[in-house]
Amino acid sequence: MGWNLGELVAKYDVPGAQVAVLANGEIRDEAAGVLSLRTRVEATTDSVFKIGSITKIWTATLIQQLVDDGVLDLDRPVRDYLPGFRLSDPAATESLTARHLLTHTGGIDGNHFTDTGRNDDAIEQFVATLADADQLLPPDTVFSYSNSGYVVLGRLVEVLRAKPFHDVLRERLVTPLRLHTAAADAYEAILHRAAVGHVQTGGEVVPAKEWAVSYYSAPSGSHLAISARDLLEFVRLHLTDHALAALREPQVESVPDFGGGVIGWGLGWMLYQDGVVGHTGVSKGQKAFLRVVPSAGVAVAVLTNSTGGEPLAYEIFGAALRELAGVETAPLPVPPMHPTGIDADRMCGTYRSTLYDITLTSEHDRAFLTYRPRNEIAESFLGGSGNRVEVVRLNDSSVITAEPKSGGHQVLSLVGADPHGRARFLHNGAAAYRIA
Repeated sequence: MGWNLGELVAKYDVPGAQVAVLANGEIRDEAAGVLSLRTRVEATTDSVFKIGSITKIWTATLIQQLVDDGVLDLDRPVRDYLPGFRLSDPAATESLTARHLLTHTGGIDGNHFTDTGRNDDAIEQFVATLADADQLLPPDTVFSYSNSGYVVLGRLVEVLRAKPFHDVLRERLVTPLRLHTAAADAYEAILHRAAVGHVQTGGEVVPAKEWAVSYYSAPSGSHLAISARDLLEFVRLHLTDHALAALREPQVESVPDFGGGVIGWGLGWMLYQDGVVGHTGVSKGQKAFLRVVPSAGVAVAVLTNSTGGEPLAYEIFGAALRELAGVETAPLPVPPMHPTGIDADRMCGTYRSTLYDITLTSEHDRAFLTYRPRNEIAESFLGGSGNRVEVVRLNDSSVITAEPKSGGHQVLSLVGADPHGRARFLHNGAAAYRIA
């Protein structure tokens, strides 16, 4: 491979990483570094790393299997399949479909966090709590990344297969594909060499204090851990099973810029330039990255146990995809050398979600975002990192943080217009915050 992974983990201060490359029908993989700075256990190619939201492609695959079996129509209301399903907005309850959920256009609050335990009914219990959750907008109104929406998809899988989600995952994907390193939860991960996440605290990289969040979010990406090689064996299924190609068809033709090079959305898959698809996953101090060029039969997976793993992944993508598929990888975003002022009349204001009020202000030709937590969960997320961040203009519809954090700069987009000409939504990450 055209890089030295050992040098890259040292260059980017990443404790450990795995890389796997699928080309010409063969998978090559390697690992470097350690699984934990506390235990110093060596990272190997059979170690398991958490893949976070890349799990959403697995959930989408289980949904597509239901479609192929003729038991699910993506465009029928979810309530037709889930007895008693209810959202806080009655009209949304009536109209929400699986297609809305797969494409993050369902309008369901993406920041609804309610621990419903570790039993097999955790997903069912969580979906029931959505009756009291904020409904951002009517379905099919605006793109807004929603983990909660994928939990509902997981519940569809449970009801239509009459088994807990993790059992369906094993029976329909893990076992048939012979994915020996795949761990559906922490109890299975402990049987492998499991990577531990790491975060930056006070300029120092330290092990995270938790391995996973509540079990209810398994369909959206809280628990699945796997090796990079086995992740690409799963991708191989998508490149050989023609029924799964439907998941890569564009559904959302454009999405707000949030800094990852995503230009559209399929059914589960993120869509990039030049026909590249993939996904990114973040989970308790681990970051995972997947890029696939279906036309060339090429795929690259980079798994890291650090919140700062993104620059490492992008260096590998740039080299591998150029050499093997002849496509370029959009670079990580950085502030312009000579930024101009933001459009204060259109952009400034307070934007609200369940967790935060985010206020964008312009002060003496400088711009700042102020995060105000709206509940205890939001306060815990902010920690001691502060809640005021300087941003600069990136383009006509987005701003970018002036200083990098966790290995990169964050891009936030402002879209739509209210009757006064102000932006209607601020996309923080990929989740939409409404103008207050």
